[in-house]
Amino acid sequence: MNIAVISYSFSGNNDTLAGSVAKELSSEYFQISESKPRTLSTITMDMIFSRIPLVQPSPNLLVKYDLILFFGPIWMGQVTTPLRPYLKHLKTNPNKYGFISISGGADGPNTKVSGELRKRTGADPVVFIDLYIADFISTNPKPTRKATSAYKLDPGDIKQLTSTIVKKLMDVT
Repeated sequence: MNIAVISYSFSGNNDTLAGSVAKELSSEYFQISESKPRTLSTITMDMIFSRIPLVQPSPNLLVKYDLILFFGPIWMGQVTTPLRPYLKHLKTNPNKYGFISISGGADGPNTKVSGELRKRTGADPVVFIDLYIADFISTNPKPTRKATSAYKLDPGDIKQLTSTIVKKLMDVT
């Protein structure tokens, strides 16, 4: 199976995890880049106004793969905006895809993301894995947004998460 792994990460955690999974699957790996640096202000404005940024590589690269795995954080309960051009492309060029995220989790589960993915692509993902940094931090006291935003996955975290993700992928593909 020809698999592409595409990631966007503001903190680096999703990119590190995506790179590890791509290596384990012997898949092509693409990191999304944007022409302008992203700030907390642009994140907020993109989420409020549902903006779709210009990204590289072009979403047209998706057509040659049997499965596309997207890695990215959840911002304000929604899919990160740099992934949106790729999801929009899938709506007019259907293909199997999966969505994997490691995000803060301090505010609880991201209950609306699978519905948003369906709406943006026209189909459910073959795999949906929503992971939380809060699960790696002591729960007493309850992790804050500041603590989860600052957390960097260590090599042990990456190895454990890669194994979990690859196993789930093998069960569905």
